[in-house]
Amino acid sequence: MKTVLITGGTGLVGKTLTKFLLQKGYHVIILSRKKNPSANSDANIEFAQWNVDEQTVDIAAVQKADYIIHLAGAGVVDKKWTDSYKAEIRNSRTLSSKLLIDTLRDNTNKVKAVVSASAIGWYKPTDKLHTEDEPADESFLGETCKLWEESVLPFAALDKRLVTLRIGIVLSNDGGALVEFKKPIRLGIAAILGTGKQIVSWIHINDLCNLFINAIENEQWTGTYNAVAPTPVSNKELTLLLANKMKGKFFIPVHIPAFVLKIIMGNRSIEVLKSNEVSSTKVQRTGFEFLYPTCKEAVEDLCS
Repeated sequence: MKTVLITGGTGLVGKTLTKFLLQKGYHVIILSRKKNPSANSDANIEFAQWNVDEQTVDIAAVQKADYIIHLAGAGVVDKKWTDSYKAEIRNSRTLSSKLLIDTLRDNTNKVKAVVSASAIGWYKPTDKLHTEDEPADESFLGETCKLWEESVLPFAALDKRLVTLRIGIVLSNDGGALVEFKKPIRLGIAAILGTGKQIVSWIHINDLCNLFINAIENEQWTGTYNAVAPTPVSNKELTLLLANKMKGKFFIPVHIPAFVLKIIMGNRSIEVLKSNEVSSTKVQRTGFEFLYPTCKEAVEDLCS
C-alpha cells in the first residue's frame, strides 16, 4: 500500500481527493494544524500536525510518504483583499512549500513525486487560448501563482519528480463557484455576471481528482499542466445551463452589472469578470480521458 501525504486535505479538493485515493487503495496522511481535526473511522486515513507559521511539521509523517500532493493555501475569494490578507494568500502557499522542501532536504525520505496545485489565475485576461508556456500575468493573482510555482521548484532539485496543475474553476456540489451560482437560481433568478461573455475555464471535481492521481501514478508526467476541461464556456452559458437544469423554464435571467459586483466584492470582482480561455491539450496528449468533457455533462451530473 502506497502512502500519499496531502496538504490542504480538509479543503474542497482535498476531501474529495482523499475519497478517490482510498478507493484506489492508498493510505492517506493529511497534514493539519490539529492532530485529530475530525472523527475518523477509516484505518487508511491518519492526521499529522504541522504549523506553517512556525515552520514545524511531523517529520515521521513526511518520512512515511511515497507521494506528496500539495494543495495548501488560503482561499483567494474568501475575504476582502486587504494588504494583510494578500500577504496571507501568498505566504500560505510559499511558506508551506518551504517547510516541506526543508523537511525533505534535512531528513531521509522515500518521496518519489510531488504534485502541487496552482491556478489559471496565472494567465492574462486576453482573447487568445492560453497554453502552459506563457509568462505569468502581472496582476495580484498572476504574481501569486508565479511565486507559488517558483516555491515548489526546489523539489525537483531534490530529485523528486515535480508536477504542477494549474486548476480552473472547480465545479462541485460541496463548495466553490457552483454552490454560489446555484443560490440565486433556487430563487428563480439566473444571475449572469457582467456581460456574461467572459470565458470560464472549468473542471468537474471528479476529473480534477483523477488528474491528481494520474500525476502521481504516471511517471511520464512532469512539469506544468492546465487542469481544465476541453470545452470552456461563457459565464452566461454556464449560468443558463444550470438554470435550465434546476428550474426548467421557471427562471428569469438577470445581468448583474460590473459596478455592482465591484461594490460587493471589491478587487475580487476582477476574477469573476475576467475572461480566461485555457487549453487542455497538453493533458489530453498524455492520454487522459475526461469523464465530463462538456459543461452540459458536468451540470447534468452535479444537478441530477
